[in-house]
Amino acid sequence: MMLIDTHCHIFSEEFATDRESAIQRALEVGVSQILMPNIDADSISAMMELHSTHPSVCLPMMGLHPCYVKEDFEQVLMQMESLLSQHSFVAIGEIGTDLYWDKTFWSHQQEAFKIQVGWAKKHKLPIAIHCRESFQETLALLEPLVDEYLTGVFHCFTGNAQDADRVKEMGFYLGIGGVATFKKGGMDTVIPQIGLERVVLETDSPYLAPVPYRGKRNEPAYLALIAQKVADYLAIPVEEVASITTQNARQLFPRIYEK
Repeated sequence: MMLIDTHCHIFSEEFATDRESAIQRALEVGVSQILMPNIDADSISAMMELHSTHPSVCLPMMGLHPCYVKEDFEQVLMQMESLLSQHSFVAIGEIGTDLYWDKTFWSHQQEAFKIQVGWAKKHKLPIAIHCRESFQETLALLEPLVDEYLTGVFHCFTGNAQDADRVKEMGFYLGIGGVATFKKGGMDTVIPQIGLERVVLETDSPYLAPVPYRGKRNEPAYLALIAQKVADYLAIPVEEVASITTQNARQLFPRIYEK
């Protein structure tokens, strides 16, 4: 069984003591590749170092997470944009908007998102979208920017079937993670409605660990638990979930073929 973790911060400090072991555990359960969304200027070096030691497994994205968009965001974006021509990234991410933690820089978040979508079009890369408590607002920002060349994934999708339809109609994908295993997560009724069309799997490690590890540190090996839960909801073999979501990930992130 082969799986691809399409969203994992394996380079973060939470893995400082057992990063190599965590990667090995992931490989042992069939997670063949781990896609790493960047966070801010300070996270770049750790992410790229991990990519250099595991070039075919740990694959980097480049972007500024909305929670780290501040007054100096334009300077940070200039630094990041310069790297796009120096290295091969699989996506622009993690980008988007966030109205959960702090609304202070809402206008800055919107501008940063638009700029980074422009990068994606220029470099022909997909985008990995964060939209916590801002799904509708992010859709409104994105829809005028969508063209035949732009695609991406709504990371940590927790919407309803109608929301999923809007995402898929734009040619985008749905990132399903640990919330799918939560008793009150609501995905038990949504996943059977949306099926596996344009679905990719993710852990968002070290966050959002699936049951039975909820509340503890997440890790990419737990992607197998998420795949199994999705299979249970659809009443199909987990191998089928793995096969379809892996093919979806390869279609969404074509540069992973180069690794």
